Amino acid sequence: MTSLEYFKIQKHKMGQAAEYISDIPLWSKDKHSLDQIRAILRHMGDPQESLRVIHVAGTNGKGSVCADLTAMLMEAGYQVGTFVSPHLTDLRERFLLDGKWIPENELEESVSRVRTVVETMKPEEILHPTFFEFVFLVAMDYYHRLQPDFVILETGLGGRLDATNVVKRPLACVITSISFDHMQYLGHTIREIAGEKAGIIKQDVPVIYDANDADATQVIADAAERAGADAYPVREAESYRGTAFAAPYQAMNAALAVQTLRILQVEGVDEAVMQRGLGKVCWPGRMQEVLPDVWVDGAHNPGGIEAFIRAVRSQDSKKAIHLLFAAVSDKDDTTMIRELTEELAPVRVTVAHLDSERSQDESILADHFREAGCPLVEQYRTTGEALQAALAHKTEKDRLYIVGSLYLIGEILKEIPAAGQSDR
Repeated sequence: MTSLEYFKIQKHKMGQAAEYISDIPLWSKDKHSLDQIRAILRHMGDPQESLRVIHVAGTNGKGSVCADLTAMLMEAGYQVGTFVSPHLTDLRERFLLDGKWIPENELEESVSRVRTVVETMKPEEILHPTFFEFVFLVAMDYYHRLQPDFVILETGLGGRLDATNVVKRPLACVITSISFDHMQYLGHTIREIAGEKAGIIKQDVPVIYDANDADATQVIADAAERAGADAYPVREAESYRGTAFAAPYQAMNAALAVQTLRILQVEGVDEAVMQRGLGKVCWPGRMQEVLPDVWVDGAHNPGGIEAFIRAVRSQDSKKAIHLLFAAVSDKDDTTMIRELTEELAPVRVTVAHLDSERSQDESILADHFREAGCPLVEQYRTTGEALQAALAHKTEKDRLYIVGSLYLIGEILKEIPAAGQSDR
């Protein structure tokens, strides 16, 4: 059976709660202060204060570290809540309990509770929370009601001013690799970006961090010293190889998660438990084979693309490379395209327009690939059309890699139902 014969179309449905949240602008010019988030949480009864939180920030790898921590703690018999972003195919992916999506009725209840609090507060006291602020508040309500043993809490794009940073005293802070992304919000140097991510560090709370970049390492180490926090650098030589992931970069993410649990000395979490847990990790959209010789990876910035390229090379395949690419307009697509072209030499490239107002124009992406030297480039107005075309051209002698944006991966996983999450 060919890859094209696997192709299916799946319409996506949302409940009322998800529809309400989706109507909140994803990117707001009015990012609110942490004081406002704290004010709303106080009206909610400060649900975050009852939770045992491991806080995770960074540029790339946050979600994978959260998945690793969740799997290892679950293997030891603990109940684990995991708040992550973005979602790929369904809003409920952001609110996990033991790796399962929040049930629709639970989402409806938490959204209703948060919405009631927000709407009863005086308009002059707060503005309506942004999209990410609102989903964070929903997560705090949900986990407060269920009281899992641990909550793995992923930041949004930053750290210091991130809504999740209202948690006063997490069990540990984890900072993954730092690279260039969201520079308009976080700064234009690695040191500036690392400073924002290091804003989650708290006094007397251990910080475990990726120490492979000298500038980021110095900034994080200095921030930990100022805060009086014990710092634990993790370097590539310490990468943990016993993972279920296909990508080599996941060994570094696993090392951060393993070191975190070693430092916390969680009862029942020994080396054997961690190894078994890591062997069961499933994190969609990260070097995931969704069809025979069709791989998706959520790399969406130069650092992520560099790691993706290493992952492709590690597969040691003699097959010709096809790419399906899309990006949002505020990303450095020129650098990503140049790296992909120079390092992987794709024989065919298909570019798509994302179903998002933030999508980069497909003709611009196609021109960048042609300028970089790609011999054959096609462009399509939708992800579905681009996927159908890419699969139609692919033979048994080729491999198709789909990369460039997590939004792209989400749209692809909707088009290939068997590749999406089963934890509904």
